[in-house]
Amino acid sequence: MNDDGPLASIPANDPQRQLRRRALRLAWAVVVVGLVGVGLARLGRLPEATARTSLALLDTGDTRLGRALEALAASHVGLSGIHPLQDAHDAFAARMLLARAAERTLDVQYYIWRQDLTGLLLFEALHRAAERGVRVRLLLDDHNSGGLDPLLAALDSHPQIEVRLFNPFALRRMRTLNLLTDFRRLNRRMHNKSFTADSQATIVGGRNVGDAYFGATDGVLFADLDVLAVGAIVPEVSRDFDRYWNSASARPLEGLIPRAEAGALEALSTRAASASRSPGAVSYVAAVKDGELVKRLLARTLNFTWAPTRMLSDDPAKAQGTAGEAGHLTTELFPLVGSAQTSLDLVSPYFVPGAQGTERLAELARQGVRLRILTNSLEATDVAAVQAGYARRRKPLLEAGARLYELERQGGEAAATSGPWGSSGSSLHAKTFAVDGREIFVGSFNFDPRSARLNTELGFVIESPALAGLLGALFDEPIPRLAYEVRLDDAGRVRWIDHAPGAEPVIFDHEPNTTFPQRAAVWFLSLLPIEGLL
Repeated sequence: MNDDGPLASIPANDPQRQLRRRALRLAWAVVVVGLVGVGLARLGRLPEATARTSLALLDTGDTRLGRALEALAASHVGLSGIHPLQDAHDAFAARMLLARAAERTLDVQYYIWRQDLTGLLLFEALHRAAERGVRVRLLLDDHNSGGLDPLLAALDSHPQIEVRLFNPFALRRMRTLNLLTDFRRLNRRMHNKSFTADSQATIVGGRNVGDAYFGATDGVLFADLDVLAVGAIVPEVSRDFDRYWNSASARPLEGLIPRAEAGALEALSTRAASASRSPGAVSYVAAVKDGELVKRLLARTLNFTWAPTRMLSDDPAKAQGTAGEAGHLTTELFPLVGSAQTSLDLVSPYFVPGAQGTERLAELARQGVRLRILTNSLEATDVAAVQAGYARRRKPLLEAGARLYELERQGGEAAATSGPWGSSGSSLHAKTFAVDGREIFVGSFNFDPRSARLNTELGFVIESPALAGLLGALFDEPIPRLAYEVRLDDAGRVRWIDHAPGAEPVIFDHEPNTTFPQRAAVWFLSLLPIEGLL
């Protein structure tokens, strides 16, 4: 019996027969792929869920933090007290100690939270706070939460803790498959970072939670920056947290991940206790034990810079692509940058200004504004692809008169020294800029298309010549010592200059301490239309 159907009357070796057979195979392949795609789309749908609305507890003046800050706030009406967290260990200790000081509520929002040493200790600090009766709301972006599901379920099982995931992945184990059917949504992330205790004190800035951000790892260390804030700005941060917590993108764990197994919270405590006894934890345990910051805060002796401060935050609807221009942080941020009259000092780890941003910055430089920019060098960056978007903008900025610095990778003896913000990091992660030595921005915003168009961001604009001047002073020293200065030679070619202390400057004609394949990969990526994704 011949089963070739319409092909039966055509000789087996006839080209027409072979062409039709290939066409049939292709049609079957399209049908199979289509069915698989439909199956994945259905499988990758988020379950229906109704999240309970909850709001920040703002009537917390009777807490320890509230009582300690009452007199300070009364003498600085309308102002915010800002205390920079320059040291990585101090930044970790500040979060731990705020969690211990909280009596009523903890609202915590992060893009990345690792279950490494510092991550486990901070998870346990939230658990301990809940055991004291503190209401804990933990909102995490889901992009980097792979492997955290059991731990998050354990925390969520506590009656005083609720965990929500922002823009979650429906498929928990084969997470990359979600991107095949839902890339447009999942490509938008919540990059905000805040840690707020009793609606009285908050930590906002560039640091995520994990060893790499608190200097506890031998791998990539991040030179980063946070600020501890009290006063008028804190209720604004609490209300902004509510916007995100109650947004359509913030989903409860129910229906997303399995419930915690019995004893899961006790297991977390056991793991955290074991981690705290490890050799790597010694300096962190000491930082918490000897930490003076929160003690001085409660004793009313901590030094604050009191200044008008405003919060810039994206509308959480940006994560769904439905926020109007008025809901974008850049609506206020970019005019601030463009208002510079005398100086603009800018620090960004992932600096991808694009054609329009490059022209705006170049125009400032041509108008006589002293423009100084610090970003990562190719040897130091933890996201090499970003260099493809930055490298093509170097020359126009230099031609306009900007001064560019690229952070060197710190290692060996350099690792024992202090970086620009107290970290001995090999990679820059701080996001800050100062305008005319009078205002400074500190937050999560990178000068790249992703921060501007895709991710949600959060930060403070602080009207303080004292704090803005600190950033300017860093460009005088130590940035020139820790970074390559990028210049054009007489022939208009880009050159890197290493101003090593006590030695003659060393000039490189390509990115220092990189290989040809690395540079070739960046060059190739710069040819692709990917700048909008960086």
